[in-house]
Amino acid sequence: MVVGDFPIETDTLVVGAGPGGYVAAIRAAQSGQNVTIVEKGDLGGVCLNVGCIPSKALIEAGHKAQAAGGNEDMGITTENVSVDFSKVQEWKGTVVNKLTSGVESLLKGNKVDIVKGEVYFVDEHSVRIMDEKNSQTYTFNNCIVATGSTPIEIPNFKFSNRVLDSTGALGLQEIPEKMVIVGGGYIGIELGSAYANFGTEVTILEGTEEILPAFEKQLKQPVQKGLKSKNVNIVTGAMAKSAEETDEGVKVTYSVNDKEETIDADYVLVTVGRKPNTEEIGLEHAGVEVSDKGLVKADKQRRTNVSNIFAIGDIVDGLPLAHKAMYEGKVAAEVISGAKSEVDYLAMPSVVFSDPELASVGYNEQDAKDAGFDVKASKFPFGANGRALSLNETDGFMKLITRKEDGLVIGAQVVGPNASDVIAEIGLAIEAGMTAEDIALTIHAHPTLGEVTMEAADVALGTPIHTM
Repeated sequence: MVVGDFPIETDTLVVGAGPGGYVAAIRAAQSGQNVTIVEKGDLGGVCLNVGCIPSKALIEAGHKAQAAGGNEDMGITTENVSVDFSKVQEWKGTVVNKLTSGVESLLKGNKVDIVKGEVYFVDEHSVRIMDEKNSQTYTFNNCIVATGSTPIEIPNFKFSNRVLDSTGALGLQEIPEKMVIVGGGYIGIELGSAYANFGTEVTILEGTEEILPAFEKQLKQPVQKGLKSKNVNIVTGAMAKSAEETDEGVKVTYSVNDKEETIDADYVLVTVGRKPNTEEIGLEHAGVEVSDKGLVKADKQRRTNVSNIFAIGDIVDGLPLAHKAMYEGKVAAEVISGAKSEVDYLAMPSVVFSDPELASVGYNEQDAKDAGFDVKASKFPFGANGRALSLNETDGFMKLITRKEDGLVIGAQVVGPNASDVIAEIGLAIEAGMTAEDIALTIHAHPTLGEVTMEAADVALGTPIHTM
């Protein structure tokens, strides 16, 4: 191993080039800092390479395959629809490559120094960066740690060719005939829906009594209906016991109400959560405090207990969301530059790319009541929206949460077509301190799905037009 003789100095060192890291690096550079970003894998991290982007590409391809089968309600029938899955994967790869190369261009365009290698902290102002051949010391004034997370491996389900994590499921070169998914959270539901649209027989094993436990029961009903229409079998209260690989595939054993069951499949996908990547990078040598769960303790400015070291993304408290990491990256970079920024998660959206989609931002009804608010929950169904009717996608609704005393918008939940896009307007309303009247007075183009937001605001005001 070749060791650098002299340390390389940088103002701000960013460890990890996922969504949080590369955004932090760019914002820091825009603020006049000399920035170095280090990544041991591919630029873009999990999200761009083996997470958010490729999964949404696969989901969209699944939608296209399903739509190609025709729609009898519209009088459209087709025969002999075929899917060349190798080409699906090839196309998915082009999407990923465009974005990762774009990240590299953005970093270079903002004069960020990109270094490949693994980081190990020496102390609170220096690290060793190592690749297969070299080792170099870097010193920094400030550091932003954004090392992300990895899938959790559970006992008796060791990842292999047949027992997959989300990365493995996204990289399959064939459409499985049968797939078992352990975990009914957002990753399991999204990938389960995608493969079901390609014709895979999917079984979801969820340990709790409901899938998507973070969402209200009412919101999940259209999603469950959609899964049922794809012949997805959902088993709740199921505890996964073991996976035994065979010549043909894998045999999964699970228990429900103390009764053991087995099911055969081509693959089993394990999606029971993720763990922070904070081990083996030497944070203890820098004096950074890490919890028993591997999470770095950080304040509202994302500053750790070591004043010049910041932590963002999946390695700090909160949901492992790419947009959360991006937001925190901006905050940390701005704090380093002297701004009085701090995180505020009230307008942080959460989205599930199910079928139909689920989205939430701000308070839901129960959380708002628990927080002491006197609220009004106002619903408007997609079934009364002209655009949804013309798309033949009428399942779902918008549920707007407002404060009774003044109509202030403090949250919303949406289940229905393009919920991931519809929710953005409510996020803006919360951030801007808008009321239901502000939204109702905003002219929305007709016919659009976004009109459900305006209509829900009318319901909140007691003046609904297109619903009783």
